[in-house]
Amino acid sequence: MEVKRGCWVADWLGGDALLAQFGVLSALAAALTSVLSALLLLALTRQLWSLRWSLTRDKESSLPLPKGSMGWPLVGETFHWLFQGSNFHISRRERHGNVFKTHLLGKPVIRVTGAENIRKILLGEHSLVCTQWPQSTRIILGPNTLVNSIGDLHKRKRKILAKVFSRGALESYLPRLQDVVKSEIAKWCSEPGAIDVYSAAKSLTFRIAVRVLLGLQLEEERIVYLAQIFEQLMNNLFSLPIDAPLSGLRKGIKAREILHANMQKIIEEKMARQQSDDEYHDAFDNMLSSAKEHGQELSMQELKETAVELIFAAHSTTASASTSLVLQLLRHPAVVEKARAELEAEGLGYEPQTNRGPSGVTVQKEEEGAADTETAYLLNGGCHNHHSHRDENGFPRSQSHVPYLSLDKLSQLRYVDCVVKEVLRFLPPVSGGYRTALQTFELDGYQIPKGWSVMYSIRDTHETAAVFQSPELFDPDRFGPDHEESRSSRFSYVPFGGGVRSCVGKELAQIILKTLAVEVMETCRWTLATENFPKMQTVPIVHPVNGLHVHFSYRYPL
Repeated sequence: MEVKRGCWVADWLGGDALLAQFGVLSALAAALTSVLSALLLLALTRQLWSLRWSLTRDKESSLPLPKGSMGWPLVGETFHWLFQGSNFHISRRERHGNVFKTHLLGKPVIRVTGAENIRKILLGEHSLVCTQWPQSTRIILGPNTLVNSIGDLHKRKRKILAKVFSRGALESYLPRLQDVVKSEIAKWCSEPGAIDVYSAAKSLTFRIAVRVLLGLQLEEERIVYLAQIFEQLMNNLFSLPIDAPLSGLRKGIKAREILHANMQKIIEEKMARQQSDDEYHDAFDNMLSSAKEHGQELSMQELKETAVELIFAAHSTTASASTSLVLQLLRHPAVVEKARAELEAEGLGYEPQTNRGPSGVTVQKEEEGAADTETAYLLNGGCHNHHSHRDENGFPRSQSHVPYLSLDKLSQLRYVDCVVKEVLRFLPPVSGGYRTALQTFELDGYQIPKGWSVMYSIRDTHETAAVFQSPELFDPDRFGPDHEESRSSRFSYVPFGGGVRSCVGKELAQIILKTLAVEVMETCRWTLATENFPKMQTVPIVHPVNGLHVHFSYRYPL
């Protein structure tokens, strides 16, 4: 009886184990079914998303849409683009060719590379295409800015800004611009630790925008605060167009409102102040007088948006190019030596027999300076007076010997000009420009449907243009008189775009870069503070991953 009962219990336990196993298998099967269903659903939604955009092709055109992927519903390939940087476009160009489709920042986009393709787009402004920045950019910058204007409005705004960036105006900006550059370099050379060049360059270009373009003399605390707010605006300029709490768009709008509130106070003060003809006229003053000359009255909203746009124009892209300039000078000492030889030949080199003030004016003989330094040392009880090298605000005084430059002098620096051009070819600050197709047209055998966004690629075109020999090498001589590779094809070199939409401030940007190059090469020694050069991130603008850390010191300390 006991044996039978034991067998019955064993059978019961065995059956229970089988039931448990069956339950686990059922659960696994259900989970697997759910996963497969989810994957099938995702695959189906992706196919429907792709089909949805395929149906938007122009039926009247026999040409196919470009090859490519539209990614996932709503987000498209935005996250791939943000995380992969330049590799995103390189991999797709290699797979699909110079014209391919994708979906970025809430819009279908056709990415275009190649001089002839870019020529058709840039010269087709107002007929084939019109400018179209991403929706988040348009919302944050505002409807009254130059970048968001089209047609006759765009032409009127460019006429007004022509005076702002005229040769006469640029010549008047140059002394103040050079003062800002000298002042910032003095901070770099006085810092005992390493400088993050990208952060320092953003500080430099923001101060140029505030002091030179807007003509403001602000307290240091306020400059730092406004720079932080502007950085928040820039960080969210290219974001998904979703206005929700904590979204990038909402953060960008909040930063814009703070800047506009500050700009309104500044503008009201400027407009209330009477200005004489012999006073310094900043870019904002020139814009106001140009608007009056053209019979246009600008509203306060237009003025606020224009003020922020002037900072935008001078800030991030020029900071990116300035950082790339320093990076290439670090990488290529032979280029530095050749440029320094040119500076010396043009009378900008250091003269050992004299010390010069920040303006380059001789102030005393070296022997007299040494005697004065020793006297000061003794009068201070054997302690050097470090405060003598600081201004009234406690910032380091510039020890630059470079005299004030002129546009004529800068134009004589042919090799420095080649260096700046090659920096902009090798590492253009922005990857391209956005347009919207006004009508269906053809590129490389594909149709570009009306209403689709078109992004022409500056970086890819520079890297693949046949006119540039060994484009992977940094070689300023390619722009020298014996080469001039860029002349072979006008649209192979487009760091500032082209056509009627070419960058209105490109001459100012080049002046900033040349002035910085002259001051850095003549004033500074430098060494890389890290073991390796940083990798470069290309989205939304070119910048070094984790910064470019450099030790700066004076070549000829006082």
